Amino acid sequence: MSSAITYSDSGRIDTRLRISALWVAMLFVFAYVDLFSLYRPDVRADLEAEKLSAFDINQTFLFSTTLYIVIPSLMVYLTLVMRPRTNRVVNMIVAAGYGLTVIGSAVGEWNYYILGSAIETILLALVIHHAWTWPKAASRP
Repeated sequence: MSSAITYSDSGRIDTRLRISALWVAMLFVFAYVDLFSLYRPDVRADLEAEKLSAFDINQTFLFSTTLYIVIPSLMVYLTLVMRPRTNRVVNMIVAAGYGLTVIGSAVGEWNYYILGSAIETILLALVIHHAWTWPKAASRP
């Protein structure tokens, strides 16, 4: 009987699973921090006025926001199925890009949002770290 979790020879959790789990964790923090914003009167007032920060809430905004969320959501799966070389590069690029947007959106925000953004940034930095230090496959005789 085999385990549902893949382990390497050292007994450590496979890099693919680590990175995929980090994407899941980042998405949970991302979603909850945004949901907590709905408790803020200023955010609710902006939403009633069909605004969110400097953006008008319209089809283009909602479509773009959906694309923004779909990419890390797909990374959960893609990390498990891409080839290692591609996996490393794609994870580092996507995590770095999202890290920049997370940091940028936290500027001038409330403390809970800054904390959530800091946690998201740490999780994304761990994605980059694990992708960067991806172990080389053991050579076969």
